[in-house]
Amino acid sequence: MKQLRVPAVYMRGGTSKGVFFLGSALPAEPDARDRTLLRIMGSPDPYGKQIDGMGGATSSTSKVVVISKSQRADCDVDYLFGQVSVDRRVIDWSGNCGNLTAAVGPFALHSGLLRATDSGTALVRIWQANIGKRIHAHVPIDQGEVQELGSFYLDGVAFPAAEIPLEFLDPGDAAGGAMFPSGSRLDTVALSDGSWVEATLINAGNPTVFVAATALGLTGTEMQDDVNSDVALLDRLEEIRCKAAIMMGLAEAGDDVSLLRPATPKIAFVAAPDTYVASDGRVVRREDVNLVARIVSMNKLHHAMTGTGAIALAAAAAVPGTIVSRVSIGAPGAPIVFGHPSGTLRVGAQCEKRGGDWVVSCVSLSRSARRLMAGDVFVPQEA
Repeated sequence: MKQLRVPAVYMRGGTSKGVFFLGSALPAEPDARDRTLLRIMGSPDPYGKQIDGMGGATSSTSKVVVISKSQRADCDVDYLFGQVSVDRRVIDWSGNCGNLTAAVGPFALHSGLLRATDSGTALVRIWQANIGKRIHAHVPIDQGEVQELGSFYLDGVAFPAAEIPLEFLDPGDAAGGAMFPSGSRLDTVALSDGSWVEATLINAGNPTVFVAATALGLTGTEMQDDVNSDVALLDRLEEIRCKAAIMMGLAEAGDDVSLLRPATPKIAFVAAPDTYVASDGRVVRREDVNLVARIVSMNKLHHAMTGTGAIALAAAAAVPGTIVSRVSIGAPGAPIVFGHPSGTLRVGAQCEKRGGDWVVSCVSLSRSARRLMAGDVFVPQEA
């Protein structure tokens, strides 16, 4: 049996890692492409480890990215993101990865899709094909080469790197409907046990469901082990996510959400500022944050914060009457700093009311990215 060689680059973007491909290197037919990518990542793996592939067996490290030259006049590259299930034969193409967005510009420049200036900053205009949105990445350049190393620290990443500012343009209406698809900034989600929970359902960055930590009997300062060891809590969060997805018009049944779109919508819980110890042992102080937030990705508590979760959080914090703005401390419309399991993150949203509707025109945040390995991945030909 022979193995196919597929050119690829393994990259870190923000607090995620993924395997990056040029679109021309993969089969054009979607089913054949997905079969190839699943085998590359080592999925489905009933052991949950992705030992026979490039995946890292977590939601943050089981990701693929496909980049092509854009045919749009207002964009340079098209960016397609896939969240690869570890134990199932599923790639969820329904949403974006905000963290890996930081690596799209550097990859495009490294691969020759774009040419860098001699020095300064290269503006890479990205078309996010999953959700149909534009993103601007400002990639630092030194002597015609992408500058990957620097002094910018990102909580959740052990080593410093060069800062890449990102601007997510018009991130609301991410699923093709209104920013608040139910028409309300506050909804009631009815659960199968007869209870209910208040939630904010928002399309910004990715479709996201926000609930108050107190509504779940939580403080908002929980760490991964606290949540991921509590099966009943994870099941409750998944039921809320599935019921909310139906209310957002993303699916007709809860089973469809769990099986076909495990990556979106995301569900997060938030609380007023509090002091806690981050995963690296540092103390995050109450007075240094506007709120605390935790987000669940692929039915596990994320080790930091998804990039699109930060976008949705900033958008929801800027609009009065949401679950997030209720608990956020600070001036409305100002950039916020929120606490997550690995530390803190600063994010800003430009938001205004137009004709009775709230509109978010831009969300900005900084990440970093770095190439980890470049070469070929090998795929058994039977794939």
